[in-house]
Amino acid sequence: MHYVLFDDHSRNNFLPFTFTRPIADIRIGIRTIREKWEAILNSKTYSLTQAYLSKKYPNAPDGKVTYINGALLPSAELINAIEQLTIGEALYAGQDIIAAVGTGVVVNDWSLLHSKFTSKVNFTGTLTKLAHNWDIFSLNEMALVADYHSITAGRKSATIAENNQVINASQIFIEQGAVVQCAVLNASAGPIYIGKNAEVMEGALIRGPFSLGEHSQIKMGAKIYGATTIGPHCKVGGEVGNSVIFGYTNKAHEGYMGNSVIGEWCNWGADTNNSNLKNNYSQIKVWDYATEEYINTKLQFVGLIMGDHSKCSINTMFNTGTVVGVNANIFGTGFPPKFIPSFAWGGGEGMSTYRLEDSFEVAQRVYDRRKMDFNQTEKDIMTHIFEVTSKFRIW
Repeated sequence: MHYVLFDDHSRNNFLPFTFTRPIADIRIGIRTIREKWEAILNSKTYSLTQAYLSKKYPNAPDGKVTYINGALLPSAELINAIEQLTIGEALYAGQDIIAAVGTGVVVNDWSLLHSKFTSKVNFTGTLTKLAHNWDIFSLNEMALVADYHSITAGRKSATIAENNQVINASQIFIEQGAVVQCAVLNASAGPIYIGKNAEVMEGALIRGPFSLGEHSQIKMGAKIYGATTIGPHCKVGGEVGNSVIFGYTNKAHEGYMGNSVIGEWCNWGADTNNSNLKNNYSQIKVWDYATEEYINTKLQFVGLIMGDHSKCSINTMFNTGTVVGVNANIFGTGFPPKFIPSFAWGGGEGMSTYRLEDSFEVAQRVYDRRKMDFNQTEKDIMTHIFEVTSKFRIW
């Protein structure tokens, strides 16, 4: 049995993050959605996604396949329903196909699932399905708590050093190799998880729910409020609240990040801040790629949405509900626009196009620092993004 996590019609709702990954590779809680499914299924998963991403995220070989909607968070109820499916059956929630089991030639377009699987089973249980980018931080507490219990069940935390000040130690789990010294860890409002070989420096103040990924670092004096997730290989300082950083991203200095979602390979300059609340306390509108207009999130608190490889200079000020695409380079005085397209170069004083070749050089330097290769597959993905987002660069 092969398992394939597929992108459905909601894929555009998660741009700019799904420019560079399938929906299933979004991080929410401690793990990505894919990692959650693989842990429960005890199996590798494949992807049914955009053609230009398929070399990096391949589909399954032909054979017996279970298709699962990649925007769904797993639950015992949902898994039980999927396991009850027989060959040729599809599981539906309303008009949305959420799972199917088939055999033979693997489907290469998710929309074909509707015609391939005509025997429908209605799912009547409770689903948790991401619908928009802001769900990533809005639902992060629920996902983080669930991941924490799944990861730590039956296991024992590494010893918490006595020089830390700890509240509710039973809800704090430190993996082997992690270093936490002279910090305040308050798990009274939710669990705290510190990943393998991560580091929390002296004077850091952390309130759960909170997760720190492998090889990541919390800088001295940082102030972290839940529900916050910091993925692997990050450096984070300053003040952070209810935000998700996917991984390989640095916000190493002072500045505020709140109710935000930040992709991989991003960098925040010192004293960069984002607003997450309008002065009139009204609901916040953000740029939506699916409709190509601003839509109402129905939320009072929304900060910054920033795609992979984007970077900003010191003292950058992001307005409430700003959306930044992939590989944007933001600098200059004043507030930059609330929608910054991919491969934008500049800020509030004006913008031009960030040359593709120049962005490759920067990406290679950044990858070199991690002893990784910015290979041709990555370049092809970036080239495709550069081309399909050109319509938004209208300066």
